[in-house]
Amino acid sequence: MIVKNMYRRIIKDFLDILVLAELRNGPMSGYDVLGFIHEKFRFLVSSGTVYSKLYSLERNGLISGTPNQRRRMYTLTEKGEQTIKAIVTANDTMQYLMSSLLKVQK
Repeated sequence: MIVKNMYRRIIKDFLDILVLAELRNGPMSGYDVLGFIHEKFRFLVSSGTVYSKLYSLERNGLISGTPNQRRRMYTLTEKGEQTIKAIVTANDTMQYLMSSLLKVQK
């Protein structure tokens, strides 16, 4: 149960990064994001959480949303592209930080 709760927390806390990273592969709707999270992580995120995150990313200029029939499709902006590149570049540093935090002291 503890691991499941941590897993859920990590996905929710890093939802913005997950969305930005996946948008590198092409436009997505909010519904697509829900499906992606469920398929990749076997975790159901509420639609309110996803749409709130999408609106926040759009307000911050990281993604752009355009109406497409009955859905709003989101794409990365230049700022979003630069942001996700910086995050990917910092990956090694982040892994080191996490491994240092979780290292058991003997």
